[in-house]
Amino acid sequence: MNYFDLINKCLIELNYKACDNFSDLIKNDHKKIKNILNIINSEICSFDNWNFLLKKQELELPRNTSEIQNTIEGRIHSLYIDKQKYEYDSDFEKFFLNKELSNTYSVFNDKILFPMFQENKTIEIFYYTNNFVKDSDDNDKKKFENEDDYSIIPEPFVEPILVYGTCMRLKGNTEYSKFSYWYNMYKEALSTLRAKTETNALSSPTISMKRT
Repeated sequence: MNYFDLINKCLIELNYKACDNFSDLIKNDHKKIKNILNIINSEICSFDNWNFLLKKQELELPRNTSEIQNTIEGRIHSLYIDKQKYEYDSDFEKFFLNKELSNTYSVFNDKILFPMFQENKTIEIFYYTNNFVKDSDDNDKKKFENEDDYSIIPEPFVEPILVYGTCMRLKGNTEYSKFSYWYNMYKEALSTLRAKTETNALSSPTISMKRT
């Protein structure tokens, strides 16, 4: 379900008129819905280490070099060199003093630090992406912008989580007639997503009720 479809689903749930064209989304409530959809999508994706966030990237470490530019757009899950797993060491100063432990790496500003090797090395990095949206050509991006953009939250969970979550956030009133229905549908979809998607977090994301 793309961005435009999600917006129209929200409009229908809110008893507003759906739009025929993306360019017609010019009213104040249209802008609020577009903004809240991005907020909810980002909140859900960034709260847990969902397995649908996992990606892999390979970087090259030249010989006699102990650092490379960190181009990973997200949080590193695990790192391998020559199929050997390297553990993260938060004490980056060891690497500048050549006192690092074997099979470890660290991070300093925009650099990833390693022991120095006498030959070129390929670094395999598995990470949780912080790009939570894709465009129509399947390119990663951080947020919804265009009509055909879509969330990386898997179907069929993306619609109830984002639509009902957005409606709750927009109204921000537990006394609203449809609030309980939206809340129950949102929680059910989120619970099912959690049951079918491995995650390392201990608690479920919650919707904060505030006006936008």
